Formats: sequence, structure tokens, C-alpha cells
Amino acid sequence: MYGRSDGAWDQLTGAGLKFLVERAQLRKVTTYTEMNSVLVQRTGLLGFDFERADERAAMGHLLGLIVERDYPDSKLMISALVHYLGANDAGPGFYALAQQLDLLPKGSSAMAKLEFWIGQVNSLHEFHARS
Repeated sequence: MYGRSDGAWDQLTGAGLKFLVERAQLRKVTTYTEMNSVLVQRTGLLGFDFERADERAAMGHLLGLIVERDYPDSKLMISALVHYLGANDAGPGFYALAQQLDLLPKGSSAMAKLEFWIGQVNSLHEFHARS
């Protein structure tokens, strides 16, 4: 999928989850750009080219895989810690996944989405501060 092997996705998912847990333990967030750089450094795999729509979609796919791996333990969406450079919230894929997981009602207002995202970030910081 997206030109990467199952093994590459597994490696990226593991490295991405580890990085996001580290960010949560520090009570910080990150950007897509920083996460991309860290993934390249930690895995040696080719990074995502955000100039291309399919590569942006691939990063969204990766964040979904990371949530899928982490959610059974945390009951939180760890991808909430990743936001656009220069923006102060999550991308649209985050909210779509939250709706798929029945964590956010479909048709939620912009304010409800923002409050949900802030709640996820704060809960992730609290959850991982104990680990």
C-alpha cells in the first residue's frame, strides 16, 4: 500500500508509536514534518513527500495504524499529538477516524472537534506521564 511493504509499515508503525509515546511523556506535541524526520532517522526508510497528495495520505494511513496499535491499551487517539506545521490542531483524518471509532459524533461543530482534540492531547499527556 502506498508503495511500501507490509514490513515497512510495521517498522514505521512501531517507530512512530515509540516517538509519540516519548512526546506524550514530555507533555509535548509534534508536527508531521518532525515526525517524518524522526521516522527516517530511526528506521532508515524513505520519508514521506508532503508535496504529493498520495504521500500525505500515506502519512495519514500510518497515523491510523499507530492509533490502531495503541488504542486497545490507552483508549486514546495518540495521533492527536501530531499537527500541521503552523497550525494548532489535528488534521481532518484525525477527526474522521474519531468518528469511525464512535468517539466523536458525526456532524460535530468546529468547537466540539477542537474540544475533543484538546481532551485527547491532555489525556495522552496524563496517561503517558505515569509510564
